[in-house]
Amino acid sequence: MLEPIQISSRKSTSLHPLEPLGAEEVRRAVEILRRSGKVTPTTRFVSVALREPAKGSVHGWDGGAKPPREASAVLFDNAANACYEADVALAAGEVSSWRHVPGVQPTMTIDEQVECEQAVLASPAFREALKAHTGVDDASLVMVDIWSAGNYGTEEDRTRRLARPLCFLRTDPTDNGYVRPIEGLRPVVDLNTMEVIRIEDHGRWPLPPGEANYAASRMPRFRDDIRPLEIVQPEGPSFEVEGYQVAWQKWKFVIGFNAREGLTLNHLRYVDDDRERSVLYRGSLTEMVVPYGDPGETQRRKNAFDVGEYGMGMCANSLELGCDCLGLIRYFDAHLCDSRGEPLTIKNAVCMHEEDYGILWKHTDRRLPDAPEVRRSRRLVVSSISTVENYEYGFFWYLYQDGTIQFEIKLTGILSMGAAHPGESPKFGVLVAPQLYAPNHQHFFNMRLDFDLDGVDNTVMQVDVVPDAIDEDNLFENAFFAKATPLKTEIQARSRLNLETARTWKIVNPSVKNHVGEPVGYKLLPGDNSVPYASPNAWWRRRARFVDNHVWVTPYSPDERYGAGDYPNQSSGDGDGLLRWTDQDRPIEDADVVLWYTFGHTHIPRPEDYPVMPAAYIGFTLKPVGFFPANPANDVPPSAKKASEKSCCH
Repeated sequence: MLEPIQISSRKSTSLHPLEPLGAEEVRRAVEILRRSGKVTPTTRFVSVALREPAKGSVHGWDGGAKPPREASAVLFDNAANACYEADVALAAGEVSSWRHVPGVQPTMTIDEQVECEQAVLASPAFREALKAHTGVDDASLVMVDIWSAGNYGTEEDRTRRLARPLCFLRTDPTDNGYVRPIEGLRPVVDLNTMEVIRIEDHGRWPLPPGEANYAASRMPRFRDDIRPLEIVQPEGPSFEVEGYQVAWQKWKFVIGFNAREGLTLNHLRYVDDDRERSVLYRGSLTEMVVPYGDPGETQRRKNAFDVGEYGMGMCANSLELGCDCLGLIRYFDAHLCDSRGEPLTIKNAVCMHEEDYGILWKHTDRRLPDAPEVRRSRRLVVSSISTVENYEYGFFWYLYQDGTIQFEIKLTGILSMGAAHPGESPKFGVLVAPQLYAPNHQHFFNMRLDFDLDGVDNTVMQVDVVPDAIDEDNLFENAFFAKATPLKTEIQARSRLNLETARTWKIVNPSVKNHVGEPVGYKLLPGDNSVPYASPNAWWRRRARFVDNHVWVTPYSPDERYGAGDYPNQSSGDGDGLLRWTDQDRPIEDADVVLWYTFGHTHIPRPEDYPVMPAAYIGFTLKPVGFFPANPANDVPPSAKKASEKSCCH
């Protein structure tokens, strides 16, 4: 049953204050900005997104009158090399604020990336170098990946808007270009003038000799032992949708989306005995960085801040039924604009569906062995997938029937390759094919989790499992307990995972007690994680101080949104973002707090990751701890027993 469905809406309430801008609102915001006289012919619209209203007005919203809708925009004037921020009152039709942000480079726009590739391919200097390095003079066979320039302390890094593309050579227009990196050539492009200002030549490597295509049209054969697997819900799905508001079983929330962060989860509530209980006000990916670990001249500048430099929302895919999503699907479009302010709608940018997730709980009473009690788990999936040059990142929020929340990133796509000389075995990477290697690298993600757990004022506690003292009360020397430490200030809250103490973090509301007199809470359960292997003085780490700790806690501030600061593209670092904010050491106990979680994936490539990578998984889980008086999934009804002669299990 692979047809998209139209979900019958609940009784119309009103547009939720946190729903993303619609296409007409984006168009109006652009029109108001143009009419203000502040947009020149060389101005690019980097982003136009919802300017979120004050938190109090959202919590107090009853479905009726809502706060006025406003937009916030980031603009960049190529001629002036200047960045501007603007707020737009949509109903009033006016620009309510306009400010110049000196000395920063905002996110590269999709249009700039297209124009940059064209500039490289049209450059006589590049064509000459291409011929010298490869013997090929047909530039149309070159694939140009637009990599960010970073900042390495030079004057041009500080003052010019730059890109440092990586170039690959195809044998034909549909060939997998990553197989043949042109290792020694690195064009440097001024994005303001769209000129190749120089070609850096680091020597010549022979092109790797092999081929490795993965497209279905180029596969010689497929396995023939796969039978169809259908997802069928004959009575339709269990969720209800009104605009971008969703109700699924006992969960209610709002789907958000913007050009920079992509998918966000907003105003997440759980209906407990007809009472809406706030859990998570906003969950978002604030930044990620992909540092490579090869110090060679051609590889050492490779690091990408995919959120702040490229825009995860701008890179989102239009998802396809049966491929990206399976079952009864509800899609949500993303309404953005290109850099010239023209409407840009990403169809099906967000996918939502239900999944069976095995056993939810089970018990067999030994006195009643023929009547076990078992419930099947079902989860709601809200997902989006973005392609950033060679990599794909799938972002998945999962909601479960027992109150659990999970966030998972699925990493796939293609390795960013380098060429090796014949007979060379690279120290800082892995050969995946003759003369073709993949450098070692890491992926670090920073999540902003704005908890409003049964109210705005919360406390974060660090929980360590420790052995008890060995004394007359612990004669068998077997005792251990969970030691919870309330985090009172920002510097105290900076912390890393600790395997020896099974460290977790618990968010509680000290003012709301559960049925046993303890504060209601949710626990952050980390998944796989890593630490950075680059020196703290490495150029990329100066711009990504969020990797210094796995957990940070700050008091809520609507201006503190991104772990690496507002403008990481070509920034000098200087502690922008979490390090600078938390250096203030503000109080965070029994306050409106935000927990920031950094998690990393260390990728030592394998030949099996070539030519396209099987997905790797990384994320975290939020579980209720004393938030409910008992298992909230006790009331999930049992599934009907099924018997079939075709069953292969007994």
